[in-house]
Amino acid sequence: MKTYFNLPHEVVFCKKCVISNQRPCSHPEFKHTRERAGAKYMHIDDDGICDACKNHEIKEQTDWSSRENDLLQLLDKHRSKNGEYDCIIPGSGGKDSAMQAHLLKDKYGMNPLTVTWSPIMYTDYGYENWKNWIEIGGFDNVSIKANGHVMKTLTRLSLQNLLHPFQTFMYGQKNLMPKIAAKFGIPLIFYGESEVDYGNSIAETSALRDKYYWCVKDYENIYLGGVSLEELKEVHGLDIKDLNLFLPPTEKEINNQNIEVRYLGHYIKWVPQEAYYYSVEHTGFKARPFRTQGTYSKYNSIDDKIDDLHYYTTYIKYGLGRASYDASQEIRNKHITREEGVALVERFDGEFPDKYFNEVMEYIEMEPEEFHKLCDEFRSPHLWRKDENSWVLKTNVNQKKV
Repeated sequence: MKTYFNLPHEVVFCKKCVISNQRPCSHPEFKHTRERAGAKYMHIDDDGICDACKNHEIKEQTDWSSRENDLLQLLDKHRSKNGEYDCIIPGSGGKDSAMQAHLLKDKYGMNPLTVTWSPIMYTDYGYENWKNWIEIGGFDNVSIKANGHVMKTLTRLSLQNLLHPFQTFMYGQKNLMPKIAAKFGIPLIFYGESEVDYGNSIAETSALRDKYYWCVKDYENIYLGGVSLEELKEVHGLDIKDLNLFLPPTEKEINNQNIEVRYLGHYIKWVPQEAYYYSVEHTGFKARPFRTQGTYSKYNSIDDKIDDLHYYTTYIKYGLGRASYDASQEIRNKHITREEGVALVERFDGEFPDKYFNEVMEYIEMEPEEFHKLCDEFRSPHLWRKDENSWVLKTNVNQKKV
């Protein structure tokens, strides 16, 4: 049976959580094409356990006091003696960046500069959380808003070519921060959790984010929105100066800067729910005033109106929606059982996010009919079967063939 996107032919679900081997591992966004050549997916071992669950077991046995001592030594090395900024915290006001910045400043005595790559389409409550992060949390902030025409064009292309409407936000959140670090002379960047916590290979376990994901030698074989730089210029009228904010730094740009991109979650035990409670207490974070469509939670990834559509497209491409992601991490953290997770996935995964859908379509200048047609084109035949007028997953979370 043919598969799309280099996906594994056989669908296998983890016996501990509700994720499957169709979950994509991290892949440099600037190498992302429709074929996803070289892409890797969640590994599930012969015992039926996924790498994310195995990594969580390792974390349960970790000596976190020793890890914190490692963090203190790192911070002592970088801590400013003259009031200059000594680390960068990327974020748009979500619970994780709020907790990172507050811990580093108030507990560990650092002087972080928070940097925001503005969401494509802020939600009202997401914007309020961003303001509260800065004003109640008490942080200096640099906010960057990309050229609106370029952002809109690349977002539309990423949807048409990759069914990946969130890609343009990810460019700024991951690629831009090392550039900002180089320009400000701040060589230490902190993100929260490592991608290993959610499915990257355990072999990638490290405090450092590999440069492979955020730096390039040159701009050959670089793709934005699934389109080469040459085509972006010739067909869409966008040249390097228009695309600069979206491109990863080159080795030349950061030469001799010794920039370190690190995960605070490597040094401190990171639990998403605890990050939520912490951010509520210390930075005025507020959950969404209603349930997020496609899942049962209210506080994860709520800054951008395109967030909900992004998770719907992962359901189309990989058979895994937002409830699958949320339930899997809550199962690992022992907040719910697998049986409860299965029930939540069966109830909410694949729910169409209609609340902001028309606004998103208007923003990217796409007819809703084109979006639905794209969804049908991106359904891999090994995952989906069409019964009369509806699409059905061939294998569900109970490992039942449908």
